[in-house]
Amino acid sequence: MLEINEIYHAAEVLKGVVRHTELIRAPKLNPDVDIYIKPECLQLTGAFKLRGAYYKISQLTEEEKAKGVIACSAGNHAQGVALAATHNGIRSLICLPAGAPLSKIEATRGYGAEVCLVPGVYDDAYAKAVELQQKHGYTFVHPFDDHKVIAGQGTIGLEILQDMPDVEAVVVPIGGGGLISGVAFAIKTLRPDVKVYGVQSSGAPSMATSLQEGKIRHLHNVSTIADGIAVKEPGVNTFDMCNRYVDQVVVVSDDEIAAAILALLEKQKIVSEGAGAVSVAAAMFDKLPIKGKKVVCLVSGGNIDVNTLKRVINRGMATSGRNYTFIIDLVDKPGQLAEVCSVIGRSGGNVLSVTHERINTSTEINGCTVRFELETLNREHIDTLRQNLKDAGFKVLN
Repeated sequence: MLEINEIYHAAEVLKGVVRHTELIRAPKLNPDVDIYIKPECLQLTGAFKLRGAYYKISQLTEEEKAKGVIACSAGNHAQGVALAATHNGIRSLICLPAGAPLSKIEATRGYGAEVCLVPGVYDDAYAKAVELQQKHGYTFVHPFDDHKVIAGQGTIGLEILQDMPDVEAVVVPIGGGGLISGVAFAIKTLRPDVKVYGVQSSGAPSMATSLQEGKIRHLHNVSTIADGIAVKEPGVNTFDMCNRYVDQVVVVSDDEIAAAILALLEKQKIVSEGAGAVSVAAAMFDKLPIKGKKVVCLVSGGNIDVNTLKRVINRGMATSGRNYTFIIDLVDKPGQLAEVCSVIGRSGGNVLSVTHERINTSTEINGCTVRFELETLNREHIDTLRQNLKDAGFKVLN
């Protein structure tokens, strides 16, 4: 069983290796919650995983080190293992899902690891890593279901309590459960009154489902923009620890995750990947009983592919009401388009694009449809624009 002394020992080992990421106040994310960000996205490898991977590898025997290490990962654990192994002069082989962001794949190679790409998701990479470990005798470094890895992640909990003794709740992303297991164990051991909440993507709710049903459940499919927490089945140890120390686990949608990524980028100047932003999404969209509380949201990683970030920003803009597409049915005569644009302009909308279609069986013979893509302020602004267009006599189709 994990003991608090081991987490303190891990903190000593990790001094000079990982950054003590300082809390950042984020008052604009939800005006009803006193939110602080724990930006593990600012770690050297761009994610918290360096903590657990480095501590685990530092505690291996010389015989285990001589065999080389193997790991499986959605990308962040891979980089932590690669850096830790290279730093300790150990060979590393990492199995990654073939669909992992290219930035994570190249970063893993850049830290000195050999990479094996496996078709599928994290669980498929895990199966391949186990196969290779048994065949070649490598030392396996599990990404979450290992007490020393969990102890390394638990150092985050110590830092939170050190930096904010009066914290009332901590919100943590969950994939396989290693991060929240360490954080929750450390916090609940030292401050049982502090609430610890977990967050998963609704497209990969393996821990949430398992806790709800009282036993470990395996999901047949997972699909989410939060690739770092796309895990089909939680660990045996992490399931037990979450059952003991975590107060509640909730899920957020991909649209909510995208909005959180956008909010962190725009309001806090923090780049987060999908897995890192789920904690903020839960706070932003009132998924947890934290109104009026002093809350730390752990942003676990920032290794998001640039192309993915572009798509996520567009999705986040739509979810938060920052852009919207109106389709309007018009009479095809001079001046109509200018009049619509005049209403939009007076209402504070900014036209990004206009698509004019005359041949459409759903309109009158002398009619046409026009699609307006607009930049807007929020959902209330969209409602105002829609009403102003209707008051001006225009037929808004959506």
